Amino acid sequence: MKKTTLTLFTAMTLMMSSCITSGLGTTSNTNSTTGVLTSVLGAVLGQVLLGGTTYDQAGILGSWNYNAPSAAFTTSQALTKAGGSATINNIASSLASNYSNIGINRSNTSFSFLAGNKFTAKVNGIPFSGTYTYNQQNGEIALKTAAETIKGNVTKTEKGMGLMFDATQMTNLLKKEGKVGNAAAVLAVSKLAKSANGARVGFELTK
Repeated sequence: MKKTTLTLFTAMTLMMSSCITSGLGTTSNTNSTTGVLTSVLGAVLGQVLLGGTTYDQAGILGSWNYNAPSAAFTTSQALTKAGGSATINNIASSLASNYSNIGINRSNTSFSFLAGNKFTAKVNGIPFSGTYTYNQQNGEIALKTAAETIKGNVTKTEKGMGLMFDATQMTNLLKKEGKVGNAAAVLAVSKLAKSANGARVGFELTK
């Protein structure tokens, strides 16, 4: 009887030890998952315009040249709902193809922000200029040309500055200011901006 009791006790002890070990394993996995989520959250914050990291008024001054396509979402909620970083990457990749079809490159697309709220720019090699207003609190910018006012957002990127617009503003920038004749490419860029609620598309600019 004593031997049976001892055997049962030993078995229960082993089971409890196994449960504790499993519990520790679960805790370790949870910590790992938390680390991954934290990493993803950091990436998400870098791809959000409103409430993201932007420049002060002095920070945007100077000459900036096109470096690469840029895409972001207005809020973290919009980004998450659209599918997160993978969606951003897909949009940017498609933008690169369409910008190439249009002919946009570093030598023919640039923006210069000057003291006194004046700017000069080239898109697809077509120059235009005017005045601008900039809200350094949220990164919103308005470019006023002879023909229209184009509203967009400025944010910091890994290499420089992101200048991004919604579908309507980006279409106006390409067609009216850049005089882009490739209607299919312009439409494709517009559709990318409309592909998810809160999406913005544009240019990463570097000095």
